[in-house]
Amino acid sequence: MRAARVARLATVDAEGDPHVVPVCFVYDGSSFYTAVDRKPKRVPPGTLARLRNIDAHERVALLIDAYHEDWSRLWYVLVRGNAKRVCESDALERAAALGLLRAKYPQYASGLLADDAVLIRIRPERISTWGQPEVAEVAEVAPTPGASSPPPSD
Repeated sequence: MRAARVARLATVDAEGDPHVVPVCFVYDGSSFYTAVDRKPKRVPPGTLARLRNIDAHERVALLIDAYHEDWSRLWYVLVRGNAKRVCESDALERAAALGLLRAKYPQYASGLLADDAVLIRIRPERISTWGQPEVAEVAEVAPTPGASSPPPSD
C-alpha cells in the first residue's frame, strides 16, 4: 500500500458528471493526502476540475491498485470518503503531509512540491479491497469489516 506509486482520484462535478485523475498520494494512518504540484497544467492550479468538484461535493473515491500480467497478483484498495482542501492555517497538518509526500516521491523533494501547494485531505469512511495484495502492501489500511467486494464484472 505504501509502496503504491499512483492512485486514481474520482470526483463528481456540479452536474453529477464523474471526473477521474491519476494522483500521487500518501497515507498517514488516518487520512490520505494528495497535492497539486508544480508539473505543468492546462489551467491555473487553483481552477483544476478536481478542486472545483471537491469544493462542490466532498464525496470522493480513491482507487489504489496493482496490475500484473500474472492475474493471480491483481489487487485493489478502494477508499470512499470525504475530501477537503487543507487550510493554510493548519500549519502542522500541512507540514506533516507535505513531509510525507516529499519522503515518498523524490521528485517532490527536489522542488516539484511547493510549501504553499494546494493540499487535499481524504478522510476514509469505507475501504474495500479485492485480490491478493502482498500483506505489506495493504497492512497499513485495514478494510472496513464486511466491506470486501468480489472481483469487478465489468
